[in-house]
Amino acid sequence: MPYCNYYQATIRKSDAWFLVAVLRSYEHLAFDRTLEKSSSRFEFFVPKALEAHFLQLIEYFQAEGIVTDFVQLPNRLENGEVF
Repeated sequence: MPYCNYYQATIRKSDAWFLVAVLRSYEHLAFDRTLEKSSSRFEFFVPKALEAHFLQLIEYFQAEGIVTDFVQLPNRLENGEVF
């Protein structure tokens, strides 16, 4: 079974609830999770088939200044890293 693509980003704290609500309004677009509440660092697991849609949405949020430090990383679950 293939693993999802993995991303991390910092979300402007005042807009984190909004970004999460938008992502959850799309069925199966991404699974989001807060990594560090104090720095508003999030991780996203994105199915490969929906990656283009996810990236378009993130690009919009970056232009609005809601998302910063957006980076794709190796999927931490693929290597058994769980925390």
